[in-house]
Amino acid sequence: MTEVVYVTSSQASHGIPGIAFAGLMEAVLEKNVPFRFSASGSSMTPFIRDGDAITVEPLPLQFRPGDVVAFVNVLSNQLMVHRIIHVSPAGYLIKGDNNSVPDGLMPASSIIGRVVRVVRRGRQVRLGLGIERFAIAWLSQRCWLTQLLSMGQSITKPVHRP
Repeated sequence: MTEVVYVTSSQASHGIPGIAFAGLMEAVLEKNVPFRFSASGSSMTPFIRDGDAITVEPLPLQFRPGDVVAFVNVLSNQLMVHRIIHVSPAGYLIKGDNNSVPDGLMPASSIIGRVVRVVRRGRQVRLGLGIERFAIAWLSQRCWLTQLLSMGQSITKPVHRP
């Protein structure tokens, strides 16, 4: 996510660079107020899709594998929303559910907040944030999640006949 686009009441579009958007999110969350915005990209598909409304809440005391977090990637200096797949004393290994490789080991200071709600077309999406998040993180860490998702997509594709 390099730039976030928003529309004002006059219907004019404006872009906010991702790092500035991260600062805005941090400022709101520091006041202990949840932050809601529209997701962009496909790195968390199918659990979070492009255009879903996601709500980020202030930092909990600790994070666990499976938590979906908003963070500034220290390697690319970009705001991202991905899943923690492993916790170690050195930091958090974070990865997009639809990505084949992790983002890297991120320090706790790079994490802004935790995703607590996903809304798609007016309906809350529960899959990916409940107890199943632990299994998703485990599968993702072993690079099996993207394979399973690919297999699932090929099975559910409609059969086209000429």
